[in-house]
Amino acid sequence: MGAPYRILGKASSINVRKVLWTCEELGLAYQQEDWGSGFQSTHTPELLALNPNAQVPVLIDDAGALWESNSICRYLANLHPGSSLLPLAPRARALVEQWMDWQATELNPAWSYAFMGLVRQHPDCQDSRRIDASLLAWNGKMAILERQLESTGNYVLGEDFSLADIVLGLSVNRWKMTPMAHPDFPAVAAYYERLSLRPGFRLHGRNGIP
Repeated sequence: MGAPYRILGKASSINVRKVLWTCEELGLAYQQEDWGSGFQSTHTPELLALNPNAQVPVLIDDAGALWESNSICRYLANLHPGSSLLPLAPRARALVEQWMDWQATELNPAWSYAFMGLVRQHPDCQDSRRIDASLLAWNGKMAILERQLESTGNYVLGEDFSLADIVLGLSVNRWKMTPMAHPDFPAVAAYYERLSLRPGFRLHGRNGIP
């Protein structure tokens, strides 16, 4: 790889932060460029040529452009197989990817309405009943993570830090930072503090809070 990776997307985006944190864990040089709401529009011909979904992040390297945050993280880990972020053994790898997919398909949809209403103050997300339903679903998914962490005792899949911890660690941060009633999940709380020992999480996972 001659030049650093280009990462298109504003650093406040949870999906962009997945990629930034992955780069930090792998020790990769990158250039992050602000695209998205409040910055360069994702609907420009330039961005649409790279990602027809008009979304960030987009990773650009010598091979071209790549989109979808979890896929980008897998790609970067695959290019550096010496790391433990994505195991080579099929079963261990599938378990990491299982929790990555769970974050994207189960956990994220649960918090979407409540987060948009309570944090982003979006005018289309102010129905109190729907916010309450979203919070109930969100905390229900977090209870699943609590039980998993109780059983593993360290990271999501045991002793080794993996890509699953990057995507879920950012989701835990979002849950903690949203103004809502938080159930007492001691395993999640301990996990959050454990992640906070990692420089990459302090840079990209704690909203700038030391």
